[in-house]
Amino acid sequence: MGRTICVVLFLVLITAGTLSAQQDIAGSADHPLFTRMPGFYIGEYQVQPFDAYQFRAVPGEPRVEGKITTLRYWVKSGAPPPGALAICRNYTNAAKQVGGVVLNDNGRNMATMKIAKDGREAWAEIACDNNRYSLVIVEKEALAQVVTASDILATLDKQGFIALDIHFDTAKAIIKPESQPIVDQIVVLLKGNSKLQISVEGHTDNVGTPQSNQTLSEARAKAVVEAIVKQGIVQGRLTSAGFGQNRPVADNRTEEGRAKNRRVELVRQ
Repeated sequence: MGRTICVVLFLVLITAGTLSAQQDIAGSADHPLFTRMPGFYIGEYQVQPFDAYQFRAVPGEPRVEGKITTLRYWVKSGAPPPGALAICRNYTNAAKQVGGVVLNDNGRNMATMKIAKDGREAWAEIACDNNRYSLVIVEKEALAQVVTASDILATLDKQGFIALDIHFDTAKAIIKPESQPIVDQIVVLLKGNSKLQISVEGHTDNVGTPQSNQTLSEARAKAVVEAIVKQGIVQGRLTSAGFGQNRPVADNRTEEGRAKNRRVELVRQ
């Protein structure tokens, strides 16, 4: 009798554990853009406020920056698995219904979508299996520039230079609007420190030829100087130089490393 009770109790505990494991993990939620497939639960969930994701299955392999939500769903025990293609089709159709476009669909188990709405843009990638699937959604946005004039001055005083993440149009020397606040802070710095003179120095990654990267780095440094001068800073307090791909600070074999190498440095003179 005691053995029977123990066996029954063991089976109850196993069943309870299985049911518990098939609930959404604590703190998780579906992304507002998509409703999950019926009979699935969230087994993994992660939100990164700002990062980059490479959509490799899309022509040009775009690297999209912004808020990234990663969800992994598993089918519940006893629920019929719909199959990989059915899952993918449900998501691509959902994207189309709200005006989105399908950028890539391999017709089996993977698709990439882009949805632009109310001035916002989101990219989504789905990878499917018969009884599970993963969904990565990137809500595209620029990283807010938080460096201030006092931050720049403190770093210049300490080490004589500072690397700034000023963004430009691809392969051009046009400063992106999201980087204007950091240019403004350089102007604030120079207006508040009338004797300070700086060299603006451009650097690139190793994508392209050394000659083209040298030319691009010089043009970008000059563009920053011109943007500063336009706000009333005397040209004589500024010089510009470009070093192309010759002074990397990170490994050019990775996208993260290349991003760090694409930089503008201010050097105290």
